[in-house]
Amino acid sequence: MSTENAAATRAGEPDVKTSGLKKVVAASMAGTVVEWYEFFLYASAATLVFGKAFFPNSQTELDGILAAFLTYAVGFVARPIGGIVFGHFGDKFGRKQLLQLSIILVGVSTFLMGCLPTFAQIGYWAPALLVFLRFAQGFAVGGEWGGAVLLVAEHSPSKSRGFWASWPQSAVPLGNLFATAVLFILSSVLSSADFLSWGWRVAFWLSAVIVLIGYYIRTKVSDAPIFLEARKEVEAGHKGYGVAEVFRRYPRGVFTAMGLRFAENILYYLVVTFSITYLKTVVHADTARILLLLLVAHFIHFSVVPMVGRLSDRVGRKPVYMAGAVLGATWGFFAFPMMDTGNDLIILAAVIIGLLFHALMYAGQPAIMAEMFPTRMRYSGVSLGYQVTSIVAGSLAPIIAVALLGQYKSSVPVAIYLLIACAITAVAVFFLKETRGVSLHDVDAADAQGTADLLAAGKR
Repeated sequence: MSTENAAATRAGEPDVKTSGLKKVVAASMAGTVVEWYEFFLYASAATLVFGKAFFPNSQTELDGILAAFLTYAVGFVARPIGGIVFGHFGDKFGRKQLLQLSIILVGVSTFLMGCLPTFAQIGYWAPALLVFLRFAQGFAVGGEWGGAVLLVAEHSPSKSRGFWASWPQSAVPLGNLFATAVLFILSSVLSSADFLSWGWRVAFWLSAVIVLIGYYIRTKVSDAPIFLEARKEVEAGHKGYGVAEVFRRYPRGVFTAMGLRFAENILYYLVVTFSITYLKTVVHADTARILLLLLVAHFIHFSVVPMVGRLSDRVGRKPVYMAGAVLGATWGFFAFPMMDTGNDLIILAAVIIGLLFHALMYAGQPAIMAEMFPTRMRYSGVSLGYQVTSIVAGSLAPIIAVALLGQYKSSVPVAIYLLIACAITAVAVFFLKETRGVSLHDVDAADAQGTADLLAAGKR
């Protein structure tokens, strides 16, 4: 061991060389790209295809899209269930094993979506099967995020955890970028009839290839030493773990994490999902044109997220996150009028600005949430804070936005909805404890002292 690594170990820092850390980041990102490619593929298909293929009896185009978004929301309902289950067993058995299971489950469910017959072929069985597979997909994705970001966060040095742990976050827009690219190519080379008939299925079938690649890469890494130490204590029965334990010991951390997640999640799905609907139904933009603009925006988002993660290491988690919440509150008031111009460059600018505001909140989440909870219950804690919120945030955001647009024929109510969400998150940030540079070993030590104090109080 080098002198530098030895000093780091004595200081309670992870003993991981940069090359080894990059390998962990690659393994985490590989699976995350795959799973979010598939998750966002569904989001795009819900707007472009599913309303017509699975809900053809809707009275208007918006009604069909709204019905498709309701099945889309099923995935968000399943995500916290997946987060709870995967978090519980991930705290007990390890991050790596659960991540390998999640990537297989999401891959199978997505591939089968591409095989589904339409409403015209089997009637109501078609949307029923779609809902079932969507639930399975959401369940797997719910377990994915916590394990992926913790695999990196628990291997990372304290001084640069924000940067390294932000890379799995950048895998989300990268997966979205791939999904958008595939749909763009298919919609460009195929006629509208062929795309609606069978072309969209190809994008779902491609998941089989990238799932195998992601699974293979994940076999090449191991759990962090800090987790292996915590697991020994859990197995020995010295400490508890799981959802019940995290709610008993750290309820404030769970609810703070939910508050942080609220506006970020809503903003993202308004920018990347509802914007497609708005551009299709209000601006009457061409499908291929919309997807091309989103393709550029996703690439920029992917590039910016690690930069913001590094910024959170330098100036702190709170100021960066608060900037995202405040700026995000303004987006709806200027972005939709920009889209109304019909000018490609102005539309692209509106989407990119929204994703830049989002990155200010999104990049630091893994580090912030990892620093909130001790290792023995960290998977459960971050999964609860991240995934449960998605039920009332991201899952409902496109539905609420479509309903508001249909009711008021104006984007202003949608902008006000986002403003309220950002105000809630700003309150959570205000009460957040700054954790930049904290050692996860110190978090565990404070947890151990708290456990000892509770036991001592119980004996008295």
